[in-house]
Amino acid sequence: MAHKKTLSETVFDGLRADILSCRLAPGTRLRISDFCESFAVSLPAVREALSKLSAEGLVISEPQRGYRVAPVSLEDLQDLTETRIDLESLCLARSIARGTIDWETRVVAAMHRLGRTAYRTADDPSRLSDAWSEAHHALHESLVSACGSERLLRMRAQMYEQGERYRRLSVPLYKHDRDVLAEHTAIVTAALGRDADTATALMVEHLHTTANILVAGLKALLSEDPIGKKAVTL
Repeated sequence: MAHKKTLSETVFDGLRADILSCRLAPGTRLRISDFCESFAVSLPAVREALSKLSAEGLVISEPQRGYRVAPVSLEDLQDLTETRIDLESLCLARSIARGTIDWETRVVAAMHRLGRTAYRTADDPSRLSDAWSEAHHALHESLVSACGSERLLRMRAQMYEQGERYRRLSVPLYKHDRDVLAEHTAIVTAALGRDADTATALMVEHLHTTANILVAGLKALLSEDPIGKKAVTL
């Protein structure tokens, strides 16, 4: 039987999606009464959802001031990147060692989808395409899907999603020539060739390249608005 979401879970999922996509920008004050109205739920349901988001580090609680979306910082981005690299490398290596023909099929299909999806939105070239972000997520998920450890995959997924918040904040602020498709193609080729050393090395290089670009974008963002003092308008 499919799990029926509680009201708190519905609020949690909705707010989490808005935070990770930056529809709720870093530093934004979260008014419980507003969410009670928009989700048509009680105050305890919203409080429970915010408490869970706080445990994930996406929301912070301030005494006498309520909740706000967690700020971003260069230090957090760098720590997040190194943690993600460790987890991604481990999951990828295990997945390559354990992957079956079904795993290979998932990776090939996800790579094909990414290659056929526009990187930026047609109406605003400064913004990442939602369709590309979904295809990108699907490819990285497919690569590690044969890892064999649900705990590792959960931790890895959390790091990935928090990294996406930085990506969406920073993309409009940098200009950088990069063949992202070629990077992913090289990783996939090594993975399907069962060359774990090359695949993980390419993945580390890929993630470091992304992090360096995000750092440059975040520095520009922070110079305009030190997040945490006021919310960023996207």
